[in-house]
Amino acid sequence: MFVGHYAASLAAKAIEPRAPLWTYVIAAQAIDIGWGALVMAGVEKVRIDPSLPGSALDLYHMPFTHSLPAVVLWSLAGLLLARAAKLPWGAAIAIALVVFSHWLTDLLVHRPDLELWFGGTKVGFGLWNYPVPEQAVEIGLLGLGAAAWAFVRGRQGRTLWPVLFFVTILLAVQIIAMVMPGGGDAAGLGGTALAVYLVVGLIAFALDRPSKLT
Repeated sequence: MFVGHYAASLAAKAIEPRAPLWTYVIAAQAIDIGWGALVMAGVEKVRIDPSLPGSALDLYHMPFTHSLPAVVLWSLAGLLLARAAKLPWGAAIAIALVVFSHWLTDLLVHRPDLELWFGGTKVGFGLWNYPVPEQAVEIGLLGLGAAAWAFVRGRQGRTLWPVLFFVTILLAVQIIAMVMPGGGDAAGLGGTALAVYLVVGLIAFALDRPSKLT
């Protein structure tokens, strides 16, 4: 799951526009931002196994980012940070829900590697094992989120090019990730993930700035 996570950020922007788009975009990947940093530090563990169907990631140890209790804590942290930044309660709650949505969408695609409690049972519906349906789910979710954001912008009399541009960028990154050869080490994977999330966040920041064109 990559672009599918951003569906929640676009839907949240449509429902609660008082938070900047970039905050929702970062919230959607906050769990994986933490994961990338902890993988680079050697705290959480991942193996790259090209023999696996679909995603080659074997995410065998990530309790501090992807266990259910950890995600609840990350979501609460998002809520508190949003309130500390003086965002309204509605926007802060929306940000927290976007953070939590990451675990729910991961549940759809991950193999059983998401702990229900620290050191406990691991769950995952395993759509990664079926690449075509998994990609359809991801792109379908992104399409729904983008449609919601576009609908709201249209009702406000604003142009739709930011929606189209952002979705195009996300799909381009998704395609590049699909065609790139597997392999590499865990630290490099974590660093690449952090770089991608930062760039996407910066694009969202630029697109959401007030402009005569939007």
